[in-house]
Amino acid sequence: MKTKVAIIGAGPSGLLLGQLLTKAGIDNIILERQTPEYVLGRIRAGVLEQGMVDMLREAGVSLRMENEGLIHEGVELIYNGRRERIDLKQLSGGKTVMVYGQTEVTRDLMDARSQSGALTVYSASHVQLHELKGEKPFITFEQEGKHLRLDCDYIAGCDGFHGVSRQSIPSDILTHYERIYPFGWLGLLSDTPPVSDELIYAQHERGFVLCSQRSHTRSRYYLQVPLSDKVEDWSDDRFWQELKTRLPADVASRLATGPSIEKSIAPLRSYVVEPMQYGNLFLVGDAAHIVPPTGAKGLNLAASDVSYLFRILVKVYREGRTDLLPKYSELALRRIWKAERFSWFMTKLLHTFPDADNFDQRMQQSDFDYYTGSLAGRQTIAENYVGLPFESI
Repeated sequence: MKTKVAIIGAGPSGLLLGQLLTKAGIDNIILERQTPEYVLGRIRAGVLEQGMVDMLREAGVSLRMENEGLIHEGVELIYNGRRERIDLKQLSGGKTVMVYGQTEVTRDLMDARSQSGALTVYSASHVQLHELKGEKPFITFEQEGKHLRLDCDYIAGCDGFHGVSRQSIPSDILTHYERIYPFGWLGLLSDTPPVSDELIYAQHERGFVLCSQRSHTRSRYYLQVPLSDKVEDWSDDRFWQELKTRLPADVASRLATGPSIEKSIAPLRSYVVEPMQYGNLFLVGDAAHIVPPTGAKGLNLAASDVSYLFRILVKVYREGRTDLLPKYSELALRRIWKAERFSWFMTKLLHTFPDADNFDQRMQQSDFDYYTGSLAGRQTIAENYVGLPFESI
């Protein structure tokens, strides 16, 4: 097998890169170790930045998003019962976010790839990357008991934190930056109407709360919980009761409850690896960075990596601009660290930290007062939440 760009991982970042490359006439093959059903079964975030919405339009996969996605012009922040709405559209010069589930983004991209005839190899096992610093990199893997080889010009590692791509880079080349948070998010998905038209981020002495949504009839709620908690500890009734306790009374009174479709606990971490490239291998998305979900940046940050890599590859194949390839990591990391900072800031601002003393609590209160009480502070939250602009290539 042979292609120009080999993509490891058929999640949304790998599929988006593949779709953009295919539309640009650049051959690519995607390798995925799981089945299509498994990929579509993963429940993930659903807030899309303006930049990602624009990329999905550019990729020609926005029709269902335009019809079913919910445009949000603001978010609500709550601290000790005090409620503040951040008008994203007004404060960011007209930008908004789109609420549209990652599962649906993945489904749309999978359908588009199927229609294009581009190849995705699912259930690819024992994937190994070779000659990454050479002129002719290649990948070996197994599928249905067959040993296969894929020759290529470049490899995009879109295979997540536990994937083979980052692990294929010599350890002495990489620098890891990490912050582990002392709590997790317990998420519940239900076919109930959202409690609010816009997302609610609420600080409470018992722990953080996020009221999110996937549609007018499907809601996603999160509770901050200790890392020691297990999903089995939380019945639906216990979850709903705790959620009501942490929300203002008027919000809790209109909360529609119902059976959970899915419940899970996700630990929170900040993580970045540098550099994001090694020879002809380029790391994309969770393979290179993870953010706590408080800033709604995970999927969107992967999309910005895709944007930079795609635009560089287009110039490589159309203009012979191989001089741009070494710039990928630097370009991507500048935006990544800004998103990491915003996600860290939002996490510090709204969560209850078990080791916080009275000084920490007053500083947290002061941060909330400043950022919501100052035009500059509100603009800072808004411009980061809708997504910082991409640099030109």
